[in-house]
Amino acid sequence: MLGDQKVVFSGVQPSGNLTIGNYLGAIKNFAAFSEEYRCFYCVVDMHAITVRQVPAELRRRTYETLALYMACGLDPEKNTLFVQSHVPAHAELAWMLNCYTMFGELSRMTQFKDKSAKHADNINAGLFTYPTLMAADILLYQTDLVPVGIDQKQHLELARNIANRFNQAYSPTFVVPEPYIAQSGMKIMSLTEPTAKMSKSDPNPNAVVYILDEKDTILRKFRRAVTDSGSEVKYEEGKDGICNLISIYRCLTGKSIEEVEREFTGKGYGDFKNACGEVCADTLAPVREEFARLNADKAYLESVMKKGAEDASRAAARTLTKVKKKLGFVV
Repeated sequence: MLGDQKVVFSGVQPSGNLTIGNYLGAIKNFAAFSEEYRCFYCVVDMHAITVRQVPAELRRRTYETLALYMACGLDPEKNTLFVQSHVPAHAELAWMLNCYTMFGELSRMTQFKDKSAKHADNINAGLFTYPTLMAADILLYQTDLVPVGIDQKQHLELARNIANRFNQAYSPTFVVPEPYIAQSGMKIMSLTEPTAKMSKSDPNPNAVVYILDEKDTILRKFRRAVTDSGSEVKYEEGKDGICNLISIYRCLTGKSIEEVEREFTGKGYGDFKNACGEVCADTLAPVREEFARLNADKAYLESVMKKGAEDASRAAARTLTKVKKKLGFVV
């Protein structure tokens, strides 16, 4: 907690175009916190390099991710928006916390196993230890609440374990963060393989709806979405395709599952897919327009980055100094 105000922290990697999964599961919920919490929202470019990046593309996407944050409703006057690598304290605290993270804990991380399988030619040490960097990101700001997708809950548990371990060894130093998982939108699945999470790195473009997709593209992707046998719009176990579309529709409209089912009583999958596409395109249209305006003003984006990094650095320095003193470093 910074002062009397509780703290929220979250970050998004600038590695690929952001999807409606990123939007519905995370970014859409961010703006609501800024009235009650002190919010730090970070473009986590240091996490991105665990997988090989094209430097020019990483730079471009860093600007784009910041612009998308703001296009999705994050006011830089009410939220601290910054780029991770602009605040060296993230890397510095990560090294210290590496020494309080157990090898076995990192070995159990499911995302390390998944990414190792996908990038077998580049299983680097950063890929193994990046959950500790994620813990540093969170603990650096004495974070109370972390909006996460359900697939990131394991990493937050690790951050909690590290915080507790350090606190027990050196007296209370870190706030032990709690997860915030939105009940709707916590995990949006692929449109072509609804048992797998929608991923911005999916090689099949029809599997993923990107925040910046044009309306015609969005409609086409939803029409091609994989559904199940039958035609009734009903949320039933074992019908992964239609359940995923219902989840998306209810996230976009704010309706309950029961309300969605009633709305489409007597209508088939075709009608429902079209309705999903229309409401998704309509929801994202103002985001796309605002993104285009912001992304064209590089000087403004750089001014937001600079101010955000300055504000984040001041907050981070307080925690880092405290940690160094407790470890016995000469400060």
